[in-house]
Amino acid sequence: MKFNLGTILIGLVHITNVVADSESLIDPRTRFPDRYTLPNQTFPGLQSNWNPPIDSGEQSYVGNGRLKGRKALITGGDSGIGRAVAIAYAREGADVTINYLPEEQSDADEVRRYVEDSGVKFHGIPGNLRNETFCTDLVQQAYTAMGGLDILVSNAGVATNQPNISEISGEQIRRTFETNVYASLFLSRAAAPLMPAGSSIMFTASTTGRLAVPYLVDYSATKAALVSMARTLGVQLAPKGIRVNAIAPGMTYTNFLTSQGQTQESVEAFATAFLPLGRLQQPVEVSPLYVLVAAGENTASIGSVYSSNGGDSGF
Repeated sequence: MKFNLGTILIGLVHITNVVADSESLIDPRTRFPDRYTLPNQTFPGLQSNWNPPIDSGEQSYVGNGRLKGRKALITGGDSGIGRAVAIAYAREGADVTINYLPEEQSDADEVRRYVEDSGVKFHGIPGNLRNETFCTDLVQQAYTAMGGLDILVSNAGVATNQPNISEISGEQIRRTFETNVYASLFLSRAAAPLMPAGSSIMFTASTTGRLAVPYLVDYSATKAALVSMARTLGVQLAPKGIRVNAIAPGMTYTNFLTSQGQTQESVEAFATAFLPLGRLQQPVEVSPLYVLVAAGENTASIGSVYSSNGGDSGF
């Protein structure tokens, strides 16, 4: 039997590539622990208080320049998913401005360090998004500070567990809608005239916008509204070259859980019953979607809803 040396070498290269590819795989079953300890804290809560730590990509996200030169404003960028998006965008080459509540300054300072270590510019603007005037000023301040704006991520949100409709106060309803829906409208209204063609607007929706979660009536309604806004505003702004989409995460291991009123027992029960991996997702598992949607080559994504939900479709 004759052997062709060229064929043998090609085969060895192929085997080597397969091994290399296999080594780059990440097993979702073992990437993160399936047990958590929720601290005892109320709204807004700090990410730095959590143990085991929330993974927003501080040590794990590696970028490759997909957003080089872009300029992003992210609300709720101090912790959780917003923090993960800020870190991911920075490591992909974008300048970043985050908004947060004044009580969250220590978390925002940590984000500043991670963003600036990536070699891009960081700006932090504290303030309450329930104020219409502040929303408008926030966009203008971010635009001026960065010298432009081509990514808006309206991510900040609030929720309160309440299983009895008769006990939902008017103030709770106003707070939830003003933070989750009104702010997204005000921010988009202010940003759209400033954004060039190729820009991207994203709303953080939720799987609760399509699932019936009986203890989150008002919150679920706001997230369904954001999905509708992404679709309708996406159609409206497409002729201007601005893409609008929504990201709908499932339950995620962030300080939003305790702010919402979740407990250790409720989180573990949900993960066991409805998540095939038996665990909540981490923010760093969600942030790549925000990179994908913002990326310049994703030009036909308009009015779409992207979801990283850990398989909660069985809920």
